[in-house]
Amino acid sequence: MKSAISSTTTLLSSKNLSLKLHQNHSPFSRLPSSLFRSKSNTHFPSFLPRNNSTHSQKSQIHTPIMASSFMPEQARAPPALPLPVPPVTKFKIGLCQLSVTADKERNIAHARKAIEEAAAKGAKLVMLPEIWNSPYSNDSFPVYAEDIDAGGEASPSTAMLSEAARLLKITIVGGSIPERSGDRLYNTCCVFDSDGKLKAKHRKIHLFDIDIPGKITFIESKTLTAGETPTIVDTEVGRIGIGICYDIRFQELAIIYAARGAHLICYPGAFNMTTGPLHWELLQRARAADNQLYVATCSPARDVAAGYVAWGHSTLVGPFGEVLATTEHEEDIIIAEIDYSLLEVRRTNLPLTKQRRGDLYRLVDVQRLKSDS
Repeated sequence: MKSAISSTTTLLSSKNLSLKLHQNHSPFSRLPSSLFRSKSNTHFPSFLPRNNSTHSQKSQIHTPIMASSFMPEQARAPPALPLPVPPVTKFKIGLCQLSVTADKERNIAHARKAIEEAAAKGAKLVMLPEIWNSPYSNDSFPVYAEDIDAGGEASPSTAMLSEAARLLKITIVGGSIPERSGDRLYNTCCVFDSDGKLKAKHRKIHLFDIDIPGKITFIESKTLTAGETPTIVDTEVGRIGIGICYDIRFQELAIIYAARGAHLICYPGAFNMTTGPLHWELLQRARAADNQLYVATCSPARDVAAGYVAWGHSTLVGPFGEVLATTEHEEDIIIAEIDYSLLEVRRTNLPLTKQRRGDLYRLVDVQRLKSDS
């Protein structure tokens, strides 16, 4: 080898939002109706004075009155949390792009060896791929599924992760494995701290049900049940949001993680040979740039003889949307540095949080909203 908070989201337009929240005495109900009218194609709010002078328009746009009128803090409901001070500023992450076989015991031993190698190279956070202990197929999920809550012999994969985290004194984002809970199966990611304690368990929220004729058809919902809660967890290497593969396509989830103060989002994933070349890097860079945080992904290595062929290309992306480290499709361990001081730098360069239009749109974190009420 080479080298938990939960929520549901709703996106509302300003028109519908102002109508719906009027009875709840929203700040929108106190705004003059002229705020939402425009008398010209410039689409400036009607209370703004108009002047053909470019200098005049620029000075108006940068006044505190204008920023206040746009209500940027209300673009997230409840308002976004401030970015927490992370327990460390710089650390190394290890992304273990592993080959996966039909031999479960071999997969577990192989993953452990990769984790140990990444830790030996200085990684304080190690990440594994999606479905690393089993072939990726609906036929295999029920056979390889483990009872994570029972632990021990009922879940040898997570028992290994817990022990490795404790012995190596690292945080592990354990990719994902098929989980059995009662009569249901889930695609589940477990996060362990340096004491080997299970800190969070994320069940894949958006199931991979796609049909691209002549290319690929896969229906995860034939065997798997969708998770019900996004997952964000405070760890020894910062606040981390968790998504699994197809979850990355839904920007609302990443927005909620950012609004809850995530420094990093980890997406174990196994994109395929159709969508991988087109979307894998694109989506990672978009989630990182839009939310001004780090995004890390980890894929299985490519096996062209497998029923499902993974794209590979595990990657770390920085808060400016820049690819900091990546690999090709073979087995590999990527070791890269994360520097959280860049989060504030980039958010100062592009002060998006102060420029949002809370008078026009709002992303509602329904679970947080309910918990605050």
